[in-house]
Amino acid sequence: MPNNQPRPGRLALLRIPLFRLLAINLAIGACAAALLVGGLLWLNPGHLRDLIFADHSGGVALGLLLASFLITFGSAAMGSAIMAQGRKEDQDRRDSGGHGSRLAVRELAQRARTR
Repeated sequence: MPNNQPRPGRLALLRIPLFRLLAINLAIGACAAALLVGGLLWLNPGHLRDLIFADHSGGVALGLLLASFLITFGSAAMGSAIMAQGRKEDQDRRDSGGHGSRLAVRELAQRARTR
């Protein structure tokens, strides 16, 4: 009787919140890259589509174009998701009545006054 339960190590990476956040945002960036390459091929600016498909190794050019956009948009989406994490924590601190984030200069000045 086959067991339909996933093995413990099989999906362990998806249980880590940071990895899951990065994987989701990489997928969002990959979709944006695919849409942009498709749009470039459809609109054919500067006869780009004609140039790619007229070449005998057009698949290599198309693959490089897609890979470069995938790296660019994937890393931009992942980076913005990571940077947005701090914004949520700051907002939670402000909502809870905390002091929020302070500049290092103000923090040092306050420490000097209390001594």
